[in-house]
Amino acid sequence: MTIHSLGYLGITSQDAEAWRSFGTDVLGLQDVSDGMGTGDSVYLKMDEDPWRLVIEAGDADQLTLCGWEVTSENTLKALCEKLSAASVEWAWGTDALCAQRRVQQLVQFQDPSGLRHEAYWGRISDFAVFNSPAGVAGFVTGDQGLGHVVIPAANFDDMAHFFTEILGFGLSDLMKIRFTPDPEEPAKRLWFMHCNRRHHSLGLFEMPMPTNCVHLMLETLNVDEVGRCNDRRIAAGATLTGTLGRHVNDHMVSFYMRSPSGFDIEFGAEGRTIEDWSRYAVFESTVPSYWGHDFSVGQTD
Repeated sequence: MTIHSLGYLGITSQDAEAWRSFGTDVLGLQDVSDGMGTGDSVYLKMDEDPWRLVIEAGDADQLTLCGWEVTSENTLKALCEKLSAASVEWAWGTDALCAQRRVQQLVQFQDPSGLRHEAYWGRISDFAVFNSPAGVAGFVTGDQGLGHVVIPAANFDDMAHFFTEILGFGLSDLMKIRFTPDPEEPAKRLWFMHCNRRHHSLGLFEMPMPTNCVHLMLETLNVDEVGRCNDRRIAAGATLTGTLGRHVNDHMVSFYMRSPSGFDIEFGAEGRTIEDWSRYAVFESTVPSYWGHDFSVGQTD
């Protein structure tokens, strides 16, 4: 596979300070903004990498950047060749941008929906220990990346081609979603895709969304940490958008809450991994979860 893992995400917000408190007090991430030297941007750390989320002030609330790690300089060059062969415009990141991202090299490009992506190699880190202000023991990252992200894909066929044929993602499973019992309602496709042993690092949902994001998932070490996060959510007054449940595809035990930028955060544990994708059979599910995950709660406010 061309892409190794989901490395970082960039978000714009009309209230970056709300993200600072949400990220630290609710999610339990570490604020490392002071050490990044980039003005008012909020940088959040969740493991030995220098940062995983950056929130920049803006006049809109949306996901603006997906950063994908590759394994080496040669792999990055091979990706550039694939982008060029597919007539996808790309550009090398400047030395200043690479220094800001804390990587050796990166390239920038857009997917068919216009969302910006960066691919990079050679993360620069002092391997400082993650120190959660909320006492979170840690997150499942490493070779699985920071978690997963689900993005809207109104132009679904173009997006699916881009991520599978150019970036090299594999299909893990899929759903076809209707929001009403009306059989005339067009089904919306939802594909979950992998680039490492995590069941999925990317989801594509066939609907437009102004936030450029359906949800972002963070995986912690055990179910107790999930429960503690829900307690922190309640204390902070963050909106619950999906009750506790276990998904049928990646087996994650999780709940969902609304982020300060309007898209959802899934906070979970016990996610499934696939050690040998050649022995894995892709499937379609007609329900999202074995139990729980009532998403109607997020529609009551």
